[in-house]
Amino acid sequence: MGSERILITGANGQLGTVLTERLIKMHGSDNVIVTDIKTPENNYTNFELLDVLNAVAIEEIIQKHRITTVYHLAAILSATGEKIPMKCWHVNVTGYLNILEACRKHNVQKIFYPSTIAVFGDDAQKVKAPQDSPLNPSTVYGMSKVSGEQWSKYYFNRYGLDIRSIRYPGVIGYQSLPGGGTTDYAVEIFHEALIHGTYTCFLSANTGLPMIYMEDVINATLDIMKADRDDISVRSSYNIEGASFTPAEIASEIQKHLPQFKMQYAPDERQAIADSWVSSLDDSKAREDWNWKPTFTLPEMTKDMIQNLRDLGVNESKKKLIKEI
Repeated sequence: MGSERILITGANGQLGTVLTERLIKMHGSDNVIVTDIKTPENNYTNFELLDVLNAVAIEEIIQKHRITTVYHLAAILSATGEKIPMKCWHVNVTGYLNILEACRKHNVQKIFYPSTIAVFGDDAQKVKAPQDSPLNPSTVYGMSKVSGEQWSKYYFNRYGLDIRSIRYPGVIGYQSLPGGGTTDYAVEIFHEALIHGTYTCFLSANTGLPMIYMEDVINATLDIMKADRDDISVRSSYNIEGASFTPAEIASEIQKHLPQFKMQYAPDERQAIADSWVSSLDDSKAREDWNWKPTFTLPEMTKDMIQNLRDLGVNESKKKLIKEI
């Protein structure tokens, strides 16, 4: 484990902030090279500013730090991507190709590439969408991630590059706020419930989407990277799911802990994006290949979110988290 040299891109994001801390705890700060386009508040031992559109800089960092493993998290998400579609495509696709080429040239052993439920389109089976669903997304973000899945498969087949990938559902966690996704409501709702006792949701009450708790996300990401190479049969991206629910269902669960909480609904442009996605996933292939199994149900994640935000002091915590993103 000590010989593994890890590079993380997009380390300031919702997932990156948590995964970075876990990897540092596992491998030591000297062996984890943290990068982002902005300087983080955390004083990491090895932090470097990195724009993933700068192919030369990526190669220099990989060579300088003798990188063996890359977690490529840098991306522009769904709702933000619809506002700046060309930039979204450029960052998500060209940025990833820059990573792939640098890893190919410098013999990086493993790469993690996060995909998303945004790869599914209107023609996908909505309930328990299978692993091999048609992928015809309606957003630039989804299009870019489908492209990334195909490039991952190509680089594995053509060059033998060991790339592992997960299609993340909406991620719920107390450690950081999301930054421009269509499932952001499922994190925002907890902060607003504790601070103001009310929340206006930008999706309609009965919009069901696959979700997952941060602890399960981190465990899944680490587990797929620890799996034997021969056990990875899907070289595009694996479906995984924690729990599927609607805004009305999560509001009801929160009310069990905060009885005075009230929910309103004002669907905006993100509603159309959510309507094009699936409501649940068949993740049996991930369970079969590398023993994926979530641990947090909706009641369990709700209880844990509220407890941790209270422990952090939600008002100060939210100010800090907003500043970070």
